Amino acid sequence: MEAARGEEPLSGERAATPRQARRIRIALASVMMGAMAAVLVVRLASRTSVLVVGVYGAALVLCGVVIELSRHGRTRLGSWLLGVGLAAALAADWLLLP
Repeated sequence: MEAARGEEPLSGERAATPRQARRIRIALASVMMGAMAAVLVVRLASRTSVLVVGVYGAALVLCGVVIELSRHGRTRLGSWLLGVGLAAALAADWLLLP
């Protein structure tokens, strides 16, 4: 059962505060941005393609958008966007790039 607003969770575990959740999302998006940049460099070293730059460039932009959303308090939207967007970028890499 989920705790109501302002109440402690029943299991004794503390939930993250909104500020902590924002910082976690910003850190996660920053790490993913660095990882996508590293993968972009590796993929460009093996083959130069506009499609590679497009897929990983979109993933980098997505990470930046998630950081801004988290800074403005939209952590749930940012979490979903980060998860779905990076999964789509990896799927596009697997399906579209030879």
